[in-house]
Amino acid sequence: MSAAIIFIILLALMLTGMPISISLGLTVLTFLFTMTQVPIESVALKLFTGIEKFEIMAIPFFILAGNFLTHGGVARRMINFATSMVGHWHGGLGLGGVVACALFAAVSGSSPATVVAIGSIILPAMVKQGFPNKFGAGVITTSGALGILIPPSIVMVMYSVSTNTSVGALFMAGVIPGLLLAGFLGFTTWNRARRFGYPRLPKASWGERARAFRESAWGLFLIVVVMGGIYTGIFTPTEAAAMSAVYAFFVAVFVYKDLKMSDVPKVLLNSANMSAMLLYIITNAVLFSFLLTHENIPQAMADFMMGAGIGVIGFLIMANILMLIMGNFMEPSSIVLILAPILFPIAIALGIHPVHFGIIMVVNMEVGLCHPPVGLNLYVASGITKMGITELTVAVWPWLLSMLVFLVIVTYIPAISLWLPQTLGML
Repeated sequence: MSAAIIFIILLALMLTGMPISISLGLTVLTFLFTMTQVPIESVALKLFTGIEKFEIMAIPFFILAGNFLTHGGVARRMINFATSMVGHWHGGLGLGGVVACALFAAVSGSSPATVVAIGSIILPAMVKQGFPNKFGAGVITTSGALGILIPPSIVMVMYSVSTNTSVGALFMAGVIPGLLLAGFLGFTTWNRARRFGYPRLPKASWGERARAFRESAWGLFLIVVVMGGIYTGIFTPTEAAAMSAVYAFFVAVFVYKDLKMSDVPKVLLNSANMSAMLLYIITNAVLFSFLLTHENIPQAMADFMMGAGIGVIGFLIMANILMLIMGNFMEPSSIVLILAPILFPIAIALGIHPVHFGIIMVVNMEVGLCHPPVGLNLYVASGITKMGITELTVAVWPWLLSMLVFLVIVTYIPAISLWLPQTLGML
């Protein structure tokens, strides 16, 4: 009964058009003050202690690093390197876009940032070379979603905060699925380009490839700084985020010199705005999680599922469908922060590894970024391509289908997610 009332209040507030973060907070306060005897002091205390986690500090640092890289010419050099390697295959520039998105994802941690950085450069070049606008939009919209699967990932940090799962293990677990999904999207791009006879680039010489690598090396080295530092234990994921922000600033301003010192305050302000928005969502989601735990809702749902004989396969099917449905209406951070406290205890009770379940959630979030009505990548790509959301939705379908196939594979083959962190002794 409590669960039904809580979710009815939340849904009613969201249907008014109220921001999700405020809807979460008002739902908690309405229920606590009208139907329980919880003192207001405990609510205030939970607001502070809920976000008093070292891991949360990684979020503003990764956002800042991504903004420095987006404005600092790193994306252009990564695109040049990617197209020099795969540009001579069918759909050369499109394939280069997939590879460049995978590389940029490994330094930014954000899907919209990846779409903006890579898409704003490569989409005009694709149209100029004779690719249909829809093809380029489909490639970049879906490949940009790699930004939250290939580590570092802001969404993985959110999942870690919600479930107390190791951020470092999640980052390592995202490497193989991220590369596999890039392969799926690359194959779809190559196959459609071959079928429709889209243009290819002249094959680059090894000298040209070496030169493109040298130019992009400063940006690519950030992958080594973050992942190498975490794996070797030199610093924690949060410290790695701070290092990446400092390194990205140094590269953008002093090495590539594409970002002037006079532009730095604007980048800092944009990063602060985005960080404040996410931290506000986290604060209200922590309150919502507190309410669910206080009313014993996750445990009751876990007991019901166990008693009804719903096994691992059935639960994962239900969880995927629920996350895909919520992806129609909400952005990834909110979905993770709302659903993780509910689904996580059930997954653990059924023997699903917390890191594997985290990767399943992240892949679902990727799909949600690419379909309407609130797919964030669609809106970002729409701004770049000047295409309508309906037209873009049609354009992304071939790649979206390959993402759904990948979701099924990664859901039911845990080794894809768990092999690397297990091999590195992180689990």
